[in-house]
Amino acid sequence: MSQKLQHLLWRFGFGPRTKSWNNWASLPESSWWPKLRDESLTAKPIYFDVADSAVKGLLMGVGEIGRMEQRDLEKENRKEIREKSRENLKSLNLHWLEEMTHSKAQLREKMALFWHGHFASRNINILYQQQMLHVIRENALGNFGELLRGVSKSAAMLAFLNNQQNKKKKPNENFAREVMELFTLGRGNYTEQDIKEAARAFTGWGFRLNGDFVFRKFDHDEGSKTVLGKTGKFDGDDVLDILLEKRETARFIARKAYKFFVNETVVPDDRIAWLGDRFYDSGYQIMRLLEDIVRSDWFYAPENVGTKIKSPVELWVGIRRALPLEPGNPESQLVLQRALGQILFFPPNVAGWPGGKNWIDSSSLMLRLRVPQLLYAQSDLDVNTKDDDDQQAGQGKGLSGKRGFAAELEWQPVLDLFKKTPEKELIPKIADYLWAVSPQKLPLEVLEKNTDRSSRESLVKTAVIQLMATPEYQLC
Repeated sequence: MSQKLQHLLWRFGFGPRTKSWNNWASLPESSWWPKLRDESLTAKPIYFDVADSAVKGLLMGVGEIGRMEQRDLEKENRKEIREKSRENLKSLNLHWLEEMTHSKAQLREKMALFWHGHFASRNINILYQQQMLHVIRENALGNFGELLRGVSKSAAMLAFLNNQQNKKKKPNENFAREVMELFTLGRGNYTEQDIKEAARAFTGWGFRLNGDFVFRKFDHDEGSKTVLGKTGKFDGDDVLDILLEKRETARFIARKAYKFFVNETVVPDDRIAWLGDRFYDSGYQIMRLLEDIVRSDWFYAPENVGTKIKSPVELWVGIRRALPLEPGNPESQLVLQRALGQILFFPPNVAGWPGGKNWIDSSSLMLRLRVPQLLYAQSDLDVNTKDDDDQQAGQGKGLSGKRGFAAELEWQPVLDLFKKTPEKELIPKIADYLWAVSPQKLPLEVLEKNTDRSSRESLVKTAVIQLMATPEYQLC
C-alpha cells in the first residue's frame, strides 16, 4: 500500500509531504485520487507578480502608442529592462518552487511543470514570462484547446518564435512550424506546404509592449490558404481550430503525457490510441486524460513503478517536502538547478528538456547523491560549470563557484513519523517511506555501518540522509 501511494504522489505531485503522510496513509485507496484531484480544483492559482516597478513603468503604460516596439525603447531603458528582468526571473523561479513545495494543489503544479516543458519558451522579459506562467497554471487542468490558444497568444511565445516579424509581405514560419511539430500534431502529420500556409494565417499576430496580444490587421495576409486539406481565408484562430480537429493532436499529447506520468521508455501504441481517442472525444478535457491514466489497470503495474528518473526540480522539491527544510540562502536553489541541468524558464530549446536518462551523467549523478549530505552537514555547494549565455540568457552568470547551501532542517515531523517504529525496523521503514522502488534489496548492513546509533534521533536523521543519497532515491 505504501508503494502505491508513493507512486501516485510522485507521479502526479512532488512526492509525499512528511507532515501529511499519516493523514494520506490512513485513507482508503479509493479516496487517494479524488483527494489529490479536488485539492487542485478548489482554488484558482494566485498570480505571481514579481516584476520590478521600474520594468512595469517602462512597459505597462506604453500600449500601442505609435506602434512602439521593443526596439524603439531608448538604449538605456532596454538595458535596464534586461538587467532587472534577469533578477526578477530568479524571483519568479523561487516563487514557483515554493508553490510546488508547500501547495496542496500538487496535481495542478505538477501538470503546470509538464506544460512548462511542452510549451517551452525562453524570454528574459519578466512581464511576459509571468503572464505565460499564469496562463499555464490557470489552464493546467482545464481544456487543452483553451490552453493552446492562451499560450499561442502570449507575448513570451510570440516573441520567442518570432511571430512579431511574421507579416504578409514576408512570412516568418518559425511559429507555425513549432505549433504543428511540438505543440499539436507532431512530426509526420503535416507537410512543409502546410507550414507555409499556416504561417500566412498567423501573419499579424503580435503583442504590445505590456504583453497584451494584438492582431495587426494591416500585417495580415487575407488571401486564401490551404492547411491540412482545408481551404479558406484563414487567420491564426482558424488554424488552431484545424489542428484541434485532427485526432493526431490528441494522440500526440497523450503520448507525451504517458511518457511523463507512466513510463518514459515503454510506450504501447494501443494505450496511446485509447487515451488519445478518449481525450479527443472529451473535447480535449485534460482531466479526462489524467483520470484515464490514473484509473487504468496498468498505472500501478510493476513495470511502471519506480522506473522514472526524477528531474532536478522533482528531486529537489521532493527533498524539501520529505525533510522538510527551508534554504538559508534561497538563491542556492538556482545554483543547484544550474548544476543539475534544469533551470525553470530556461529550457535548452523550444523542444523543452529531453528528460529520462538525459538527466544523468557522471557529474550530475555524483552531485545528486551528495545533496542530502551537503544539507545535513551545512556545507557549501561548489559548482563550476561552463556558462552558456545563449542558452541560459544570463542566468548562468554568477552561479559558478562556492555558494552557501545551508538550510534549516525541520526534523521534528520526521521524528514524529517514525516514533512508533521499533528501532530494529527503523531503516526498512524509512526506506519504505522514501523510496518509490521496493526496499526488498535494501543494503541493510551497509546502511547500519553508515548511520549514527548514538541515539534514536541520530539514527533516524542519518538513516534518512543515507537513504536519500542512494541511486534508488533518484527514481520515482
